Amino acid sequence: MSTSRMDPVTLEVVDLIGAVVARYHEEYEHAAAGHQLTGAQAKLLGLLSLEPLPMRKIAERLKCEPSNVTGIVDRLEGRGLVERRPDPADRRVKMAAPTEEGLRTAAELRASLGFAREPLAGLSTAERVLLRDLLKRMLD
Repeated sequence: MSTSRMDPVTLEVVDLIGAVVARYHEEYEHAAAGHQLTGAQAKLLGLLSLEPLPMRKIAERLKCEPSNVTGIVDRLEGRGLVERRPDPADRRVKMAAPTEEGLRTAAELRASLGFAREPLAGLSTAERVLLRDLLKRMLD
């Protein structure tokens, strides 16, 4: 669908999504800087706080080159936030995993992101569920 054919509501929704994304990135970068991290380092640490992952899978999820992931993991490892471990299923594969300090830092980063938490608190549970479900549908 071309932009000229979008109805006014769709155009407004697209603009609002863009504004939300921009504010989220701005706040995320600010929160990361508060921990002396780049946004990419913070995102990788947040991803690893959910589960250890092989480098290739990290690159897929962050939509970047594996060589970039290696550099980011190297810097986080140097700070004691991430460690490399052999994959229990295939010892030739290296997994990146957060250290205890890395998990603590990821939790602090998540807690400092008030932008989404504060507006969402003004919505009822049913409204948050609806918003979640609509966003999931958009991403499927």
